[in-house]
Formats: sequence, C-alpha cells, structure tokens
Amino acid sequence: MYRETSKEVLDFIQKSPSCFHAVREIGARLKAAGYQELKECGSWNLEKGGSYFTTRNGSSLIAFHIGETLDDYHFQVTSSHSDSPTFKVKERAELKGKGGYLQLNTEGYGGMLCATWMDRPLSLAGRVLVREGNAISTRLVAFDRDLVLIPNVAIHMNREVNNGMKYNNQVDLLPLFSAGECGENSYYDLIAGELGVSREDILGMDMYLYNRTAPSIWGMKEEFISSPKLDDLQCAYTSLKAMLQAKNDHCVTVYSCFDNEEVGSGTKQGACSTFLRDVLQRINGCLGFGGEDYCRAVAKSFMVSCDNAHAVHPNHPEKTDAENCTYMNKGVVVKFSANQKYTTDGISSAVFAGICQKAGVPIQFFANRSDSVGGSTLGNLSSQKVSMHTVDIGLPQLSMHSSYETAGIKDSQYMVDALTAFYNTNLVITDSDRFELA
Repeated sequence: MYRETSKEVLDFIQKSPSCFHAVREIGARLKAAGYQELKECGSWNLEKGGSYFTTRNGSSLIAFHIGETLDDYHFQVTSSHSDSPTFKVKERAELKGKGGYLQLNTEGYGGMLCATWMDRPLSLAGRVLVREGNAISTRLVAFDRDLVLIPNVAIHMNREVNNGMKYNNQVDLLPLFSAGECGENSYYDLIAGELGVSREDILGMDMYLYNRTAPSIWGMKEEFISSPKLDDLQCAYTSLKAMLQAKNDHCVTVYSCFDNEEVGSGTKQGACSTFLRDVLQRINGCLGFGGEDYCRAVAKSFMVSCDNAHAVHPNHPEKTDAENCTYMNKGVVVKFSANQKYTTDGISSAVFAGICQKAGVPIQFFANRSDSVGGSTLGNLSSQKVSMHTVDIGLPQLSMHSSYETAGIKDSQYMVDALTAFYNTNLVITDSDRFELA
C-alpha cells in the first residue's frame, strides 16, 4: 500500500515538469472521475450532487463537490501548490559566449538550492503562446530529452569551492545549450519545431528548466523516495486522491492548487489572490444563497493547508527544534509558528488531530528553532481573502528546494488517509469553542 501510493505520486510528478503540466494532469484526472470543467469567464449552472473544477492562468485549479443534501452548508477545503523553485528562461533567451558557446539566459524562480542544479541533465518545459489567424492559443511543451546542463568550474580552477561558494545567477548558473553547432535563434527554432509552427507565430513563452533525473524508491528496506518537485506536488497529488475517493453529502468539499507559492503568492493565480474567494462566492450564488448565507458558511468552514515540512537532517539534527521536530515515515506534520507564518492554532490543531486519531493516522508537530526564521506557506495568505479556521500541515522531507528532494515511502499514504478522513468528516462548527466531527 505505501509503495503503491508513493509510485503514484512519482508518476504524477513525472507527468508534471512545469506548473502548467501539473494543472493539466490534475484536470485530466478530475475529468476521468466525472468532474465537469467550468470556465471562469463562462456562466455556471451548479446542482447539488455535482462535481466541478475551474482553472486560472492554466497554473492554478480549484475543484469542488456539492453535497447531495447540503444540510450543513459550509466549505471543507484543502490547498497545495503547483510550482517549485527552478530557473525561468528570459524572453531574449540566447547568450553567445567565447569559442561558439551558446547559453540560455535564465533567472531564478523561488529560493532553490543552487548547487543541486549543476552537472545534471536538464530540459525545458512550459507554455508557448502561438498565433492562429486572429487568435492566440496556449500550447504546452515539455522536451523529453536532455537539452542543457549547468557545468561546475573544476576544483583545479576554484580551490576554495569546498569551503563555501556564493553563486552569481548571471554568471555561475547559466545553462549550456551548444558548444558551437547551434546558431542564432536555435532555441526558438527548437520550440517552433516541437510545436510544428513557424518561429514568427510564437508571440510569448513561459519556459522553465526541469530536472530530468528519474524519481527513485531506494534504501536497503526501500524506506525513501526521491524526486524533483516533492515540494509540493506530493501534497498536490495526495490531497487530490483524497478528494476523489471521499464523499460528503452535507457540505461543499473543495480542492485547491495554487501557483506562485514559491515567490509569495501575490499574483492573480496565487493563494493571496481572489481566486478561492471568487469560486466560493460563485458557488454560493449559483446555489441560490445570499450574502448573509455566504458569511455564515465561511464562518463554519475549515481549510487544511498542505505544504511539505522539514524532517530532521541526519547530519545536522541541531538545525531543528529539540522536541518540535519531525521524521520521515512517522506521519503527517502539523506546523506551528508563534508569528503566524503558519496559521495553526490550538483550535485547528485539535480538530485535525481529532480527525487523524479517528482515522488511525499518526501525526507529528513541527516548529522552527526559536533563533531561526522559517518560511511561510498557503494558509495565512489564503486567509487574507477568505478567513476560516486553518491548519498548516505537510509531509516530512529532506533537502527542501533541492532539484532532487527526499521523503519517506509511508507518508504519502498517511496523507491520503488523513485528508480522506477530513473530507469524509462533516465538520460542524457552531462557535469558536465547539466543534463536532460528525
């Protein structure tokens, strides 16, 4: 069971070399499960018992199922994100170098561990905007072959490299594209050829590097999984699987996967945008409810914000809190922060712990060392537009923001079980001091 679920996660990640591909793959799985796609710019006709989804920017997606009875109208929401730290190719992409070298001109997206991107096979994936007569259409492209590599400087030329290296993104981290065989516009010709269009008909692109190293299940007892983009596609997949196998006829269950978490979520498709609020308000209106009903429903709602967490590092256990620390294969992580970088409080933690206890899912607790500052995630940003009780959770992993991350083989199934239980539980909130797990 644990291995099979982990293999499903890794298969999903391999089909998701960019945030656009991840959302397309999520949409395909929703359609296969009977969900109807809605366009944000179209009219919505919703019915009790119906299952629907919509996307924004092709990189964020919200799906929802409306209960058959809807006798306790509220929302039970999970959130995750589709993006990961990488390098984005600039609009003027080609850089000519000495001796005929051709490099791609890139800039960092998010806070990656730079060294992990070097000396390994990389390729290109993203979206391309193509002119079709008087229209412009979006095409996704992902090259299924090694195209570029970021070479290290040999130790003979940088004797101090193992004493610490400060990388300059414009100097040290540009990918090598050609040793001299490719001429001007070769990059654009490559993409045009892949899509079967002329170079002149390409009007815009959002192209990224992605790590071509295959995911792996490893260790003497096969305790580990390693892959690109575990943060946060592991949560995106496990929360999707939970949504698809759960059934709750009392409320509206919601799955959300946002783009741009790694750069602050402050875009039209980010967790801090109006996307979630817009969708919930449209559900409310289409079901014939008014503004007062919406406010009451949100007040009775609950979000589980799913974004991976730091496991104790075997070489550096001192980097984590002595007691509020987590380990791979030991269960789902509930994350706390006194300064509210994570939104978990005593109430939301208790509710989630109660759900997991009933489901037999082990949980762990994480807080940063008091003398270090951690990152933030989706929950506190979503709450700026839709304020509801929220718990921040994740799965423990090593090497977060590496181009190749590591997690435990058991934890994906733990997350599926926990979130399935969350979706199946009719969470009755009557006030801030009373919750029922019906």
